[in-house]
Amino acid sequence: MTLSVLSVASEAFPLVKTGGLADVVGALPDALAPHGVATTTMIPGYPAIGKAIKGAKVVRRWPRLLGAEARLLRARIGDHPLLVLDAPALFARPGGLYGAEDDWRRFAALSRAAADIAGDYDVLHAHDWQAAMAPAYLRYGSGAARRPASVMTVHNIAFQGHFDAAVFAELDLPAAAYAIDGVEYYGGVGFLKAGLEAADAITTVSPTYAAEIREGRFGMGLEGLIESRRGSVHGIVNGIDPAIWNPDRDAALPSRYSARALGRRKTNKRAIEKTFGLEAGGGPLFTVISRLTWQKGMDVLVTCLDELVAGGGRLALLGSGDAHLEAAFLAAAARHPGRIAVRIGYDEPLSHLLQGGADAILIPSRFEPCGLTQLYGLAYGCVPIVARTGGLADTVIDANQAALAAGVATGFQHGETNYHTLAHAIARAIAAYARPDLWCTLQRNGMRADFSWSESGRRYADLYHSLTGTA
Repeated sequence: MTLSVLSVASEAFPLVKTGGLADVVGALPDALAPHGVATTTMIPGYPAIGKAIKGAKVVRRWPRLLGAEARLLRARIGDHPLLVLDAPALFARPGGLYGAEDDWRRFAALSRAAADIAGDYDVLHAHDWQAAMAPAYLRYGSGAARRPASVMTVHNIAFQGHFDAAVFAELDLPAAAYAIDGVEYYGGVGFLKAGLEAADAITTVSPTYAAEIREGRFGMGLEGLIESRRGSVHGIVNGIDPAIWNPDRDAALPSRYSARALGRRKTNKRAIEKTFGLEAGGGPLFTVISRLTWQKGMDVLVTCLDELVAGGGRLALLGSGDAHLEAAFLAAAARHPGRIAVRIGYDEPLSHLLQGGADAILIPSRFEPCGLTQLYGLAYGCVPIVARTGGLADTVIDANQAALAAGVATGFQHGETNYHTLAHAIARAIAAYARPDLWCTLQRNGMRADFSWSESGRRYADLYHSLTGTA
């Protein structure tokens, strides 16, 4: 039996992307298809989307969808169906996708529209706070002909969509919905909280993160709710698309290679040195490809850079974020010209080059629901150095004595992110790099691991079938 799923999100690769959410939403249809699941993706009609789906068919209209005229357009994303909520008053705007004063209205409208059509599907799958009101609209009544099963995926519980209580009157919900087991949250309206209350099942993007968010340190105020629903919480690790992230076929690399031909990576390393103005050297070339934020542990990494250079390492950084952290990394580059280089911003082809030529990638996150850059690093032989948290802990095998003896190590883990743990992990990596055979083993182990969507797709399909009684 083929199951039909409506996957609702605020972004989806390759049409629109600000982060890993888009990669996951874009990859799920292909991941689920081999397991008897047909996925329709629903996203807002941002300006860039309209240009990409010219000639799309109108399949539904709303004269007033939370105060805005809206149409639903049918198109395709790759080989799979796509629905676009065309509401110019809400989404046809220049600038970034998020941060507008009326984000509550924009994404409540997306959720309401999804709930209205969800009866045509077996499962409604909402992603993050921007789509989280969809299960709530199903719970409290919508225009759906029937109520499908619902799944709420938390990609990062730190982003919750918490708004003033005054918006409730305009959400087109019954008064009973404003309750502690409904949409009310700390005296306001909580979009993610509402989805977590209403959905039949909750997923997060790694097993460790699913356990972590039951604790106050990681739950961001929602740990009590997660704990109360622990029997419905599932951790499913994200995958990566080998059609996009494959060093043997990557057009962004000057030299393509495989686990059997690691020597070809040297050409890519030279290209990084030239692009970033780095000196050639015998020590490891580290990279960072990240948002420069507290969550990512970038404030701690800055304090370790002098020691990294003193140990013979170099660093090529690509990222942007908090102004004071951007300034701190640029200051480190000024202190160590030719040893540290920084590119503020984001460049997709350059990120591929960094994975394909740097020796190791630093990911010292304080919390990380899943993480994708470490998966790209493993696939590209760019050895990950990660904090022991969330998906980082689930996907990187630390090069401790037991793992080395068993021949399964793929990188380096460190404990709670601070100067001492991170500096020690960097020192361990530098020492391992001085042993070429050991380093090549770490690279090959990572490259041979399977982080495709195959297993994750099966687990999502199993969850859908269990919710619909079709297992």
